[in-house]
Amino acid sequence: MVSKERAGAGSVDEPTDQLALRRANLSRTLRHIRTNGPRSRAAIAAATGLHKATVSSLVDELISRRLVREIGTEHSGAAGRPGRGIALSPDVGAVGIEINVDYLAVHGSDLTGRTVIEKRVSFDAKGRDVERCLDDLTQAAQRTLAELVRRGVTPVGLTVAVPGLVDVARGVVVLAPNLGWRDVPVATRLAHGLDPDLWIGVDNDANLAALAEYTWGVAAGTDDLVYLTGEVGVGGGVIVNGRLLRGADGFSGEVGHLPLDPSGERCGCGRIGCWETKVGLAELVRRATPDVAYGLERGPIPDPEERVAEVLRRLARGDKAVAAAVAEVGRWLGHGGAILVNLFNPRVIVLGGYFADLADHLIPSAQANLARMAVASTAARCHFVASHLGFTAAARGGAGVVVERMIEDPTAVSLAPAPTLAAAR
Repeated sequence: MVSKERAGAGSVDEPTDQLALRRANLSRTLRHIRTNGPRSRAAIAAATGLHKATVSSLVDELISRRLVREIGTEHSGAAGRPGRGIALSPDVGAVGIEINVDYLAVHGSDLTGRTVIEKRVSFDAKGRDVERCLDDLTQAAQRTLAELVRRGVTPVGLTVAVPGLVDVARGVVVLAPNLGWRDVPVATRLAHGLDPDLWIGVDNDANLAALAEYTWGVAAGTDDLVYLTGEVGVGGGVIVNGRLLRGADGFSGEVGHLPLDPSGERCGCGRIGCWETKVGLAELVRRATPDVAYGLERGPIPDPEERVAEVLRRLARGDKAVAAAVAEVGRWLGHGGAILVNLFNPRVIVLGGYFADLADHLIPSAQANLARMAVASTAARCHFVASHLGFTAAARGGAGVVVERMIEDPTAVSLAPAPTLAAAR
C-alpha cells in the first residue's frame, strides 16, 4: 500500500540529497516508460541520459515495487543482444469515486491506464444526512477496492470527487451547497473504514474531470482549456499552460456561481442569479419537463441520463416548449462561456455531464452567443466541444491523480512482492 511516511524519510547512512536524487531518477524512468511505452534498459538510458548501470538499478527497484515488469525482447535494430522490454505493471491500480446530488460514480484502473471497473448508480444525496452519505461512500469504496483485488489489481490510493469547495491538503469539503455539506472531513472519515495504509485524497469534481479531459479526453493535450460539468449544479476546471489552475486557496473553478442575473432565481449557495440557475440540469428539467422536476419524486431518484433521455424524447416529438428551454440554456451557456473566454483565453471549452448528451442542441446557440459576447478575435479561436468521458469523468480523473502520485514519487509505493511460481505451488 501507499505509505504516508516513506516519502522523504531517509536512512541513517544515506544523505537526504542522494535519496532525493534517487527518487527523482525513479520518477524520471517511470514517467519515460509511461510516455513512450515499453523500452529496454539500454533504450531508457539512451533517452534519459542516465548511465546504463544506474538505469538497471532503477528498473530493478521499480520491479521490486511492482510498478514495472519485464516483457518479451525489444529489437532496436542495432548490433548486440536485444534487451527485454520494461513496461508499466497492470498489477497496481487506483480508484476514483464521485459523489453528486443524484449519483455515485466509480472508476478503477491500473497503472497502464486500463479501465478495470467503471460504473454509476443513482444516489439521493439530498435525502441522506452527511453521516449516512459518508457511510454509503465508504461502502462503495470498500466494494470497488475489493473488486479491484479480485481482478488481480492492488489499489494504492483513492480520490473522492465532490461538487464543491475542497481543502485538498486536509481532505475537507469546505462547502458543497448542492449536497448541503459544510466543513466535512471526508478523507479522515473514510480512513476509519478503509485500509489505514491506503492513500486517500479529496478534490473538486470539475478539477478532476478537467484533468481527465486533458489526459484522455476529446481535447487531450490542449494546454489551455476549460471543462464545464453539466450536473444539477455547474462547476469548472481550468487548465492553463498545461497545469490545473487552483487559485490562492485552491477554490478556483466555481464558475457555476458567476452572478449573471440580479433578478434571477435563488441558487443553492444562497445568492441570486448564479450561472447554474440558468444552465444546471435542475433548471433545464424544471423548464423542459416540469412534471418530473427535481423534488417531485415519489420513488427512486431518476438517473441524470434518464432525465436527459426524456428531454431528448420530447425534442424528437417536436415539443416546442422543450426546444425553447434547451435553446435558452444554450444561450446562457454561451453567455457564461464568453466570460471564461475573456478571462482565461482557452482554445476549447469542453462540455461534460448532461451538456455532452445535449451538445448537438446546445452548442449552436452557445457558440453564437459566445461569438457575440466575447472579445471577437478571442472567440473566433475558441469553440465548444462535447466530452466523450460521460458522467464518470471526475472519477476517472480521481484515479488519475493517484497514478500521477505514483509516477511522481515511486518510493511512496511499498507493496509485497508478487508471488513466484514456486511459491504459488
